[in-house]
Amino acid sequence: MNIPSDLKYTKDHEWVRIEGDTAIVGITDFAQGELGDIVYVEVETLDESLDKDEVFGTVEAVKTVSDLFLPLSGEIVAFNEGLEDEPEKVNTDPYGAGWIIKIKISDSSEIESLLTDAAYKELVGV
Repeated sequence: MNIPSDLKYTKDHEWVRIEGDTAIVGITDFAQGELGDIVYVEVETLDESLDKDEVFGTVEAVKTVSDLFLPLSGEIVAFNEGLEDEPEKVNTDPYGAGWIIKIKISDSSEIESLLTDAAYKELVGV
């Protein structure tokens, strides 16, 4: 299982890459493995400002639908439109081409509440 050390994580299995005042968000390798083959990614909150832990979209796999929770408060400024045609990128490249949204961070102090790679490994029992 791949858990990159340069990312932050949530207890809900999202990963976060901080780039200035923007956060790129996807689901972890662990999460995509638990969900199975992903067939659809839905984000209807583009251009909306949401609070940390609000649902910003869903990931639909063959067996289940899972909510996606915003790891940091802010405005959703981009959706990875490539996932509309190839949602399986979340399975094959969760930390690269499988990213889901970009957020303009509204409260950078919330970054401190995210998990480190070591804390996330402990959470998932690796």
